[in-house]
Amino acid sequence: MNHRQRKKLSRRLFNAIPVGDTTAVQAALRAGADPEQVDGEGTTPLYAASVQGQAEIARLLLAAGASPGIESSGLGAEGTPLCAAACWGHTETVRELLAYGADPNAREDHGTGWSPLEWADNGRHLATVAVLTAAGAVTGGRAM
Repeated sequence: MNHRQRKKLSRRLFNAIPVGDTTAVQAALRAGADPEQVDGEGTTPLYAASVQGQAEIARLLLAAGASPGIESSGLGAEGTPLCAAACWGHTETVRELLAYGADPNAREDHGTGWSPLEWADNGRHLATVAVLTAAGAVTGGRAM
């Protein structure tokens, strides 16, 4: 597949994520879209799905090989998918990411930022805090 085709598939993938079009995501992935290809700003598809709370799309991306631990670097879209989902209290998306091996204690900003648990706690997303805690998340060296 040439560069132009990859770019076109990536664009289709990114356009489908915010509107929750799982059919279009599946089609793009079947056609060869790379589930880890960043957009022009550096945002990963998994981060985009996670911050939007698109749990089913996150699952599709993860099943297609997207790594749950890769940080996005897009303008206004920096960080890990798990921190993005936790920040907004997208509990189902958090569950999907954890099921595919996301580290519940991985801090953003290459280890110097907040953890998923700190994001969820700060937003008062109690269900998300409970899921993260059950997965072994701790903050400040202690369980919440």
